[in-house]
Amino acid sequence: MTSYFIQAFIYLCAAVIAVPIAKRLGLGSVLGYLIAGVVIGPVVGLVGAETLAIQHFAEFGVVMMLFLVGLELEPRMLWDMRHRLLGLGGLQVGLTTAIVMGIAIAFGVGWTIALAVGLIFSLSSTAIVLQTFNEKGLSKTEGGRNAFSVLLFQDIAVIPMLALIPLLALPELVEQAQQLMQQAAEHHEDLSLVAGLPGWGYTLVVIAAIASVVVGGHYLSRPLFRFVAASGVREIFTATALMLVIGIAALMSLVGLSPALGTFLAGVVLANSEFRHELESNIEPFKGLLLGLFFITVGAGIDFSVLFSQLFLVLGLTLGVMLVKATVLFALALIFRVKGSDRYLLTLSLAQAGEFGFVLLSYSSQNHVIPADIAQVLALVVAISMFLTPGLFIFFDKVVLPRFEDQANDREADTIDETGSVIIAGIGRFGQIVNRLLVANGVKTVVLDHEAGQIDNMRAIRIKSYFGDATRPDLLHTAGIEDAKLLVVAIDDPERAVELVHYVKHTYPKVRILARAYDRGHHYALRHAGADYMISETYHSALTLGTQALKDLGIHPFRAEQLRETFVETETRSKEMLYQAWKDNTEDSKFNATYRDLFIQLEEALSEEMKAERHSKQASSERGWTPPPKGYADVIEVLQQDTDDPMPNG
Repeated sequence: MTSYFIQAFIYLCAAVIAVPIAKRLGLGSVLGYLIAGVVIGPVVGLVGAETLAIQHFAEFGVVMMLFLVGLELEPRMLWDMRHRLLGLGGLQVGLTTAIVMGIAIAFGVGWTIALAVGLIFSLSSTAIVLQTFNEKGLSKTEGGRNAFSVLLFQDIAVIPMLALIPLLALPELVEQAQQLMQQAAEHHEDLSLVAGLPGWGYTLVVIAAIASVVVGGHYLSRPLFRFVAASGVREIFTATALMLVIGIAALMSLVGLSPALGTFLAGVVLANSEFRHELESNIEPFKGLLLGLFFITVGAGIDFSVLFSQLFLVLGLTLGVMLVKATVLFALALIFRVKGSDRYLLTLSLAQAGEFGFVLLSYSSQNHVIPADIAQVLALVVAISMFLTPGLFIFFDKVVLPRFEDQANDREADTIDETGSVIIAGIGRFGQIVNRLLVANGVKTVVLDHEAGQIDNMRAIRIKSYFGDATRPDLLHTAGIEDAKLLVVAIDDPERAVELVHYVKHTYPKVRILARAYDRGHHYALRHAGADYMISETYHSALTLGTQALKDLGIHPFRAEQLRETFVETETRSKEMLYQAWKDNTEDSKFNATYRDLFIQLEEALSEEMKAERHSKQASSERGWTPPPKGYADVIEVLQQDTDDPMPNG
């Protein structure tokens, strides 16, 4: 028992040290886990023979991951993405398999081994790619969605691959294996429901197993979850979630199918369940920990003796496989019209081999398809390609993405062929609403934005706009700033917004400037620069939601609106004092201790004001209105006297 504790401590300690360092260096958590495995395995030698056994256990993290992926996919969503799923994903697997197989045959490898190797290398790392997408916020991009479609098809394709590989068994390897069968028979054998069955019997058992997962997940899971949820014991729900995943994985193993694909199917079936989010929250911690353990075992299991003895072969195969996959993916990206940086994201993110490669390699060796010496080399190729994947993402972030951003920014500004009474700088989600309201009421606007992609999107929905930096004086002149009545500043960059306000107010003082503020500090900076009207981008939406919260808590709707107006009026009276305190401070950080003390005093006064308002004599009247009491005005007056003196620097 002591040895298990020590091994567990070593693995967890390696993860705790390596992963935060890798994240801080921008390498990603996956590479951190892999490095941790290399250090405690081949480098230091703290772990050894038990690594392979732990890896089989850690592969359950992949099973859980695919279950969670399935939970996110409704059957209707699968149908909607069928074109990318079958087209892009199917072509990627088919073309990669064919090309790798052809190259292997050209080098004298038998066609059965070549086909198995092609199938293995056609798969990419679902764990690495999806986890990196989530960490970097790439899941919602066009490249991320296409990559997910390919990964999803690859995961589904593992089922026919597992069925095909035993048919590729080499006679000589089978003969060698038969000599060891008697020894193996003396030891325990894996349980199986399909051992010794004829082909038709095996097919029926497999169909029955899949049907039981689908039917049980649809009809039996809900009553079970309701029964467990009624107990109110959270850990029992966690136990139920684990029981479900482990049970389905065991069933798939008993019939000779991939446990990961079985749980993925169960996840899809449960995607519409009202207990989906509860299942996700219970499975997620186990998935993350086991996936991390899986990557550590991959790093720890690298055989450096084989690597060093055949270094050039292993590196050549690794780079060759990644080049073939990248070429296929780039060509498919062109065919399916994936544009810009998304094309390179799709290409680079899926160029590696995947964790299912280890599964298929082990399965191929067990079924006498790939000799053990070749399997060792191929395992190194899979592992090293996975090692290189975070580097490809870094290359995408540091080289590819800035290149496309620079191309977009280097685009020449559009020729502005009209003027209007209102110039709108920035046509994001905020500027769009302002522009639509003005245009709908017959106001002539000129829209400027320095994001080329945003301009193209606006033109696609027939909103006339011009590409150009609104802070450039020549563009403002062309847009007619001299004759404009209003300038609406809605650009996302707070510093550029302040610069624009400052320039226009000093150069064209007659132009009224309405500006969107990012936060309180930006609000003050815009006012200091000369903006005539500022509005915080989330102020009214937060105020509306807060008012609705009062209504939902039982306060009469009319009364809730009264409280809202009282809040706005009292905050407006304090706004001037806070601005003066901010402006008079000479420190780099405008929010000093004096400002904070003043803010706290005003918040306390506001709370007292709202409390008095709620308990006023007219509070029970649905139509009554109580003006702010004199007490709050007295507090303001006292504080105003305190702030008339120069603000201290402390």
